Amino acid sequence: MDLSAPIQEIKGIGPKTAEILHKAGIFSLRDLVYHLPRDYENFQQAQKISELKPGKVTVKAKVEDISIRRMRRNLTLVEATLRDKSGAIRVIWFNQPYRAKQFDAGKDYYFSGTMALSYGRYQISNPSAVLADDYDMKASMAKIQPIYPARGSIKSQDFKKFMSTIKESIALIPDMVPNYAGRADALFDVHFPETVEAAKLGREYLATEELFSLLLAAKLNRDDNQKLRTQPISGDIEALKKFIKTLPFKLTNAQRRATWEIIQDMEQEVPMNRLLQGDVGSGKTLVAALSCFVAARAGMQAAIMAPTEVLATQHAETLSELFGEQLNIALLTGSTKHKTELKKHIKKGDVNLVIGTHALITDDTEFSNLGLAIIDEQHRFGVMQRQKLLAKANTMPHLLSMTATPIPRSLQLTIFGDLSVSILDELPAGRQPITTKIVSPNSTKQMWDAIERELSAKHQVYYICKKIDDKGASELSNVKKESQKIAHQFPNYNVAYLHGKMKPAEKDELMAMFSNGEIDILVSTTVVEVGVNVPNATVMVIADADQYGLSQLHQLRGRVGRGSDASYCYLINSNSDTPTRRLREIEHSQDGFHLAEVDLKLRGPGELYGSLQHGALDLRIATITDTRLVRRADELVKDFFKSDYKLSDYRELSVAVRKYQRITTLN
Repeated sequence: MDLSAPIQEIKGIGPKTAEILHKAGIFSLRDLVYHLPRDYENFQQAQKISELKPGKVTVKAKVEDISIRRMRRNLTLVEATLRDKSGAIRVIWFNQPYRAKQFDAGKDYYFSGTMALSYGRYQISNPSAVLADDYDMKASMAKIQPIYPARGSIKSQDFKKFMSTIKESIALIPDMVPNYAGRADALFDVHFPETVEAAKLGREYLATEELFSLLLAAKLNRDDNQKLRTQPISGDIEALKKFIKTLPFKLTNAQRRATWEIIQDMEQEVPMNRLLQGDVGSGKTLVAALSCFVAARAGMQAAIMAPTEVLATQHAETLSELFGEQLNIALLTGSTKHKTELKKHIKKGDVNLVIGTHALITDDTEFSNLGLAIIDEQHRFGVMQRQKLLAKANTMPHLLSMTATPIPRSLQLTIFGDLSVSILDELPAGRQPITTKIVSPNSTKQMWDAIERELSAKHQVYYICKKIDDKGASELSNVKKESQKIAHQFPNYNVAYLHGKMKPAEKDELMAMFSNGEIDILVSTTVVEVGVNVPNATVMVIADADQYGLSQLHQLRGRVGRGSDASYCYLINSNSDTPTRRLREIEHSQDGFHLAEVDLKLRGPGELYGSLQHGALDLRIATITDTRLVRRADELVKDFFKSDYKLSDYRELSVAVRKYQRITTLN
């Protein structure tokens, strides 16, 4: 079976359907067979209503009291009661008006959906529904039914048909990993499972296969990096020590250790490829600055690329104040004036340190002798963007990546297997702990009183919402509605809102206004999770806090507590007076690494580090948190090298590994 065959060769996929699939990244038969079900319906395991627990549920019940309501923005709400001999439960469908006429009174149906608490009572939301008599009589429905992620107008049912067309051919798919048989069986069990356990085991096989490709690519990257050569940067240690003594504060031991590790890397002919991982407020920028100082003293240029113009500007201002006239620092962003003239100076080598955004990687930006490239918030940039910055050097420069996302130590080598890692796990002296309190939605008066006191003291406030507006079915808070309420509650203060769908220039302008103190209360989505330093902001309010993971809550909390004033974080627990364990953990701990480990245990594989694993790593099946499968994949990689296999002999494996291998040349 040729997995590279175009999807147009599959029966039922014409030009129009192919075009839709292409937009979703599905071009070949390989892409299709790895478009796995997101869930399964198993009507054979129906439960009694009285025994239901929150989560995915299936019931066999009759429908009573069905009604339909037209809401704002063309939203329809179909509500009903499901009843069996043991009890009854509310069911609700959003934007599915046909449900109001679907059910016959007195007949049993199977319902499969998610049960959760909403406004004090349990309900099942958007369940699928099948007439019980039809299901019980049709042999074709006797097995578990896969639910595929929709792609444009191509729905789950369409993917079922496509897979049925190639069902017999799946058995011909060859194994990809040497000494790890069962690929065809695994794919068959995921798409056509006889049992839930078979689907789970099939997915585990495919996840291990994917992790094997990732870890093998990381090992090959390390080997390739060792073959590369660059110009060593000899550190003027005495000059560095002299400069550090002039600082108005002491470096933490972690900062000293990380700086020394970076200096040692830069002195090598092999290009540095190091990740600087630091908890919020741990002082990563200072370590990066000292690294730039060493490069400049050695006659090399350094560049720091930040994801936003506001953050780049703040870095430029901070480092200009730090170094004074010792370094010639330039800021290069989209709105920089006289860019042409500035780029001439950069090309001539008149500038020691260039700080900027994507403007650093435009074709007309050239360096004289770029020796050190630093990428802030590295997960915000794609591989090609990072490579464009590296390509600005005459020879491969030393690379330092930075991230504020706490990553459990047990996962560091898994995620960044091709990197050396430095950890900043201490906070600079003088940083006050942030007082964190859980707030019930029914008892917010004390919180608002405390916010009033902070505003009266000329301090600023973040207020985080899960959503942008009230579109859709969710009852979670949204920035537009909350900003109106808060503006009404605090009429004497300037309230503004911010969200990710705004134009970049508009977002940067609002953040700059907040940073300058022109906005008192900023109502925002999590777009502010990683960003500028606003020492005057002393209050962080997170609405629906129980909807976030621990690591993200910790990142949001880290936006305050950056000055000398006491700071506060309020976690509003949505729809319940009983705080979750996650909220209790963050209420009592300020340690991001500890919280990341707890988050890993509480949430399990698949929910942590989504932007890392599905963005930077592009994992489709596996999760970086499944340490059991990681160990299995790692053993397979060791076996691969012990047996002296050649990657070129395995076509499918070569395709998979190539996806994870970074470009390691400047051609």
